[in-house]
Amino acid sequence: MNHGDHLFTLGVASGDPLPDAVVLWTRLASAPLAPHGGMTDIPIPVEWELALDSSFRRVLKRGIELATPADGHSVHVDVRGLEPASDYFYRFRAAGHISDVGRTRTAPPTAGTTRALTFAWASCQSWGDGFFNAYADMAAAAPDVVFHLGDYVYEKAIPTRGGQRNTTALPQSAHSEMTSLDDYRERYALYKLDPHLQQAHRTSPFIVTMDDHEVENNWAAGISEDSVPVPDFLYRRASAFKAWWENTPVRAELRPNGADMRIYRRFTFGDIAQFSVLDTRQYRSDQVNGDTDGPQNDFTARSDRTITGAAQQQWLLDGLASSTTRWNVLAHQTTIADLARTRNGARAVSMDGWSGYEASRTQILDGARERGVGNLVSIVGDIHRSVVSELKSTYTRPATTVGVELAGTSISSGGDGADSDESDKLLKAASPHVKFGNSQRGYVLNRLTHRDWQAEFRVADSVADPGAGLRRRATVRIPDGRPDIEVDEFRR
Repeated sequence: MNHGDHLFTLGVASGDPLPDAVVLWTRLASAPLAPHGGMTDIPIPVEWELALDSSFRRVLKRGIELATPADGHSVHVDVRGLEPASDYFYRFRAAGHISDVGRTRTAPPTAGTTRALTFAWASCQSWGDGFFNAYADMAAAAPDVVFHLGDYVYEKAIPTRGGQRNTTALPQSAHSEMTSLDDYRERYALYKLDPHLQQAHRTSPFIVTMDDHEVENNWAAGISEDSVPVPDFLYRRASAFKAWWENTPVRAELRPNGADMRIYRRFTFGDIAQFSVLDTRQYRSDQVNGDTDGPQNDFTARSDRTITGAAQQQWLLDGLASSTTRWNVLAHQTTIADLARTRNGARAVSMDGWSGYEASRTQILDGARERGVGNLVSIVGDIHRSVVSELKSTYTRPATTVGVELAGTSISSGGDGADSDESDKLLKAASPHVKFGNSQRGYVLNRLTHRDWQAEFRVADSVADPGAGLRRRATVRIPDGRPDIEVDEFRR
């Protein structure tokens, strides 16, 4: 596509699929890295079409939405009345311009048997740390749905990309940390210009949640990492939330109300999987012990500290108790499992993950066990490495394994990782519940059936080269009915 003054420079996307509905998204930007995306203050009618074929000979639905400057000229179309487990194609038109064609897919019907589900998940895509090679590989696999588990953008200043000092194409806001709505909008525009990311969005519907860097590193509820006054931070959070909503294929009902936005929600895919998509930032207690890796203590064990908040915790447990699917999945941000390492003779864990919120972990995992929840799997991002762990309510004394946690590596954050590094060795030495680890970049591709869960960890040897491909590094099998972990590794 020749961008020029084209209005659809940021591509198209779909998301939040239901058995009878899906959201179609685009955002108009004639000059995406210019202020306001090069757009004027005039609302623009945007036509949309949804068809059974990519040539649009069999158009099923069409309509018009208004792209307004108040919403960054974004469009969220909630298309209803669709058939379950079906592929559809969509496109947009505005002011004489036409978008690329996207493919989407609805969720399976809630009644009956769903034979299989393919899905991928990704997280942590720092534009400055490398290229988004993984998304081209993901698009080639064309999974039924993709989960993005946070850090879709990064708030810090961007000096380079993939070690290549070339800042001429960056918007001015990219040279400093994001704080205003315009800053966040321009950062999303920069990321969404990535051709591999656009390709993945065109190919599969996404279900997206956020972690910390969409706002600020390691923020907690109304508390800033930099200890700025709460009102100032909430003003920044409101700007970040608004930009996230504008640039994400989610329903209009998720639109933030100032600095508040309910993004935890549930998706059911037939009788095969229920995904509880969590928000572990907006309702959490502040991190303790200086928010640095260290031993668990009386502060991490306090019963009044939470990572989900009381309302979300109850919503989660109620949903798990009423689930009738084969697999019960927590799709969220940070690891539940203790990923311990021995430092200076002491057992050290993250204060930002669930290790720093022991009461939340115990209440949710013991609550799931007491409710008879089977085939519990936690999928997470955040840590820039792949880690497969047994899921327990505590790791400092004997405890029953209640599920499996699959942590996926970053798309690019952290730059090129190693096939085996010192951190990985320390992790495995101090954490016997860890069954696989690797710090290379990539994503996780999964196939679920009623018999088992198969996860393929796909990695790139380098993200400094936008043409570098990915390869299979390991496959993990979880059999139905028991939280066993079978790992096959594939080394060069």
